[in-house]
This record gives sequence, structure tokens and C-alpha cells, in this order.
Amino acid sequence: MLNQHDILSTINMINQQHLDIRTITMGISLLDCADPDPRAACRKIYDKITRRAEKLVSTGEDIEREFGIPIVNKRISVTPMALVAGASETEDFVPFAKAMDDAAKAVGVNFIGGFSALVQKGATSGDRRLIASIPEALATTDFVCSSVNVGSTKAGINMDAVAEMGRIIKATAERTADRGGFGCAKLVVFCNAVEDNPFMAGAFHGVGEGDCVINVGVSGPGVVYHALQDVKGQPFDVVAETIKKTAFRITRMGQLVAQEASRRLDVPFGIVDLSLAPTPAIGDSVARILEEMGLEVCGTHGTTAALALLNDAVKKGGVMASSHVGGLSGAFIPVSEDEGMIAAAASGALHLDKLEAMTCVCSVGLDMIAVPGDTSAETISAIIADEAAIGMVNSKTTAVRIIPGPDTKVGDTVEFGGLLGSAPVMPVHPFGSEKFVQRGGRIPAPMQSLKN
Repeated sequence: MLNQHDILSTINMINQQHLDIRTITMGISLLDCADPDPRAACRKIYDKITRRAEKLVSTGEDIEREFGIPIVNKRISVTPMALVAGASETEDFVPFAKAMDDAAKAVGVNFIGGFSALVQKGATSGDRRLIASIPEALATTDFVCSSVNVGSTKAGINMDAVAEMGRIIKATAERTADRGGFGCAKLVVFCNAVEDNPFMAGAFHGVGEGDCVINVGVSGPGVVYHALQDVKGQPFDVVAETIKKTAFRITRMGQLVAQEASRRLDVPFGIVDLSLAPTPAIGDSVARILEEMGLEVCGTHGTTAALALLNDAVKKGGVMASSHVGGLSGAFIPVSEDEGMIAAAASGALHLDKLEAMTCVCSVGLDMIAVPGDTSAETISAIIADEAAIGMVNSKTTAVRIIPGPDTKVGDTVEFGGLLGSAPVMPVHPFGSEKFVQRGGRIPAPMQSLKN
């Protein structure tokens, strides 16, 4: 039985080691909001979100005060909007994003995710209309996040969608050029996207979920870092065991908060996502954990092995603590959001190719990467294809959140502030991928997809 004692034992983690609940995310199904009249559909969307999430923020704040646990974000995820808006007789899906944004502002959440499409095998008319609307939607809203799933282990990779997303990312950067291409920070391209992810920008409420659910994302890179300082020089068996025990304690705290929020909001508890999600704050870095294992700097030889150990140990500790661990649980490596990653990239130790290798063993993929503004759409598409291939073949979630900062070049820094931090502009290969991307079609699913 979980009780408040489970939290009291972590008080030093909270006060000194940056432990927090990164997000309480309410997932809301909007399938019943579909309507041929787009104005009626938008009205239904706004009404349902504001009705279901009316007390989300105040409940989170109450739990935060009573338990003394920082809850950094309160968020909403909704049904992939292409599935809802696809029923409406309109080519312009931007009003649906604005309805989401208005609802988010009305209830006071930090972000709302789900302006999304699932096109891993093909695209419907609704999918195509939504994707075409992404640049304008992200430029004209404040809190809306968008994602597109272009591949899966079961379906392969939709290379037509990959090619289109390269162009969409470029267009989104241009539409938000006055903010350093900020729109791209709210746009993720997935392979094997999951339905219960509480973290932005990739959260959406999957069609396999219930009408409404509470998911919690916990984060504690600083806690793991401090725990490893007590086992300096000891074998990796000890390192792994230390991380597992730490992850167990963090997950128990997350489950308590999730269950309490579920009870108070009268909404079913979904999952705890135990992801080491870093911030730009000193002492809250995944890169520094890897360096604590003995690397001189994140990005040098051995980094991928260290990250593999970290990711595995975090998952093992989490599943022992809760029977409802889900989402993307593991370790994130968003460059702009991790003080150690920023330093490693700025020093030249961490490159795009090494980051790609690291995504083979981390929770997601190439996250918050800034590249020069003149990077072509085809190069961005090729980067997405590489990352999707890693996810497809390894039966894991991978993603790309990349920012071609307008008018930037290698060595510049793109500033976003807050949790999004700052991203050093990293070089891409100078050789083209145009003919590869222009082939289109579908890369077939691998042999491991035939498991029936």
C-alpha cells in the first residue's frame, strides 16, 4: 500500500537533487466530437476539453502543496486530431488547433498535445489535411503540440510521409522565424509512437485508451547522478543495481501522485512514465550521469554503452515499483534541454552521428537538435528516415524533433528559454540525399514484424 511515508523518504531528492513530477497529463478522447460542420466540431472540442480538465490544474497544485512535491507541468493530450477533424467538410484544420489552444488557455495547462496524424502505412484525406495545416497551426497557437507517426515495426516506413515531413518542418521554421523556429520545438516525427505518452511534444491520447485517463511523468536525472557518486570506481553491476534502486523510489513517488490525482479528479489512473527528462539546470542532466560512470565527456567512446546501461536499469527499477509503468520510460537525450549535452555539443565532443547511435539504446530519439537554417528539406527527411529505421528494426519508439534555425549556421545558438533551453547549431553532412528521399513509396516492415 502506498502512503505518504513513501514520499517523505525522498525529501532530500526533492530539495537537493531536482526530483520532480515533470507532468500530470490528462488524456481526453475527442472521437465523439467529430462533426461534418467544422465550427460545430471545434465547439464540441473546446467544450469537452474544458469540461473534463476544469479542475486539473487546481488539483495538481493542491497535491503539490500538500505533499511538498514539485509538479512542474499540467498538460492535456487528445485523440489524434486527424481522426476527429477528418469528418469535417473543410480543407483548413487550423481552427481545430485554435480550439485546442483556446481550451488549454481556459483551463490553465502548460501544453496540449494531439494535433497529430498516424500515417505509418498510408494517409487518409484527414491526415493529409492536418499535416498541411501544421506550419500555420503551430505558428498561430501558443500551447498546441503536434506529432506525426511515419513508421512502425508492423507497417514499415511511409517514405512519402517522411519526405513531406521534411518540407513541413522547414515551413514551420520559416513561419516561426521571428522566434528562432520555435514551432519546430512543438513538432515530433515518430516511429512506433505510443498511445499513453504524457511528455510533450509527442503526447496524444491513443484510440485504444478510455474516454479520459491520468498519466504522470516523473523525472530525476539529478537523483541518479547523486546516487552514482556513492559508488565511484565500483563495477558496472553495482552501478546498475544503484540505478535500479533509485528508479524504484522515484517511480513509487510518481505512482502515489498519479493515484491521488486519479482519485480527486475521478478519472482512471493510466500509467507512470519514468523518464529521466533533463532540464538546463545544473545538476539535472543525463549527460552528467554518463560522465559520472567514467566518461571524460558525453559523446566520447563508451557513451552508447553507458546510456544502454542507464536506460535498462531505469526500466527494471520502474517495473518493480509499479504494475502500470508505460509511456516512453527510460532516458531522454534532448540536446537543448540538458546542460551537459549542451556543453558536450558546444565543445565538439557530441555530434549528430553519435547522437543517432545513442538513440539505438535510449527512450526516444534525436530530440531538440538545432541544425543550420539552410539545411534542405530532403536532408531533414533523410535524418527522419534513419531514425525511423532504428525504431522499426529494433521494435522501439524513436523520434525526431529538429530545428533548422532560420538564418543560423554551425556554431550559433538557438535560444528558447525555460525547459526548452538553448541548442548549439550542429553540422549535418554536406552530401545530398535528394534522390533517396524522392523515391517515395514504403520501406517494407522487417522480418520481426511477422509474429502472428
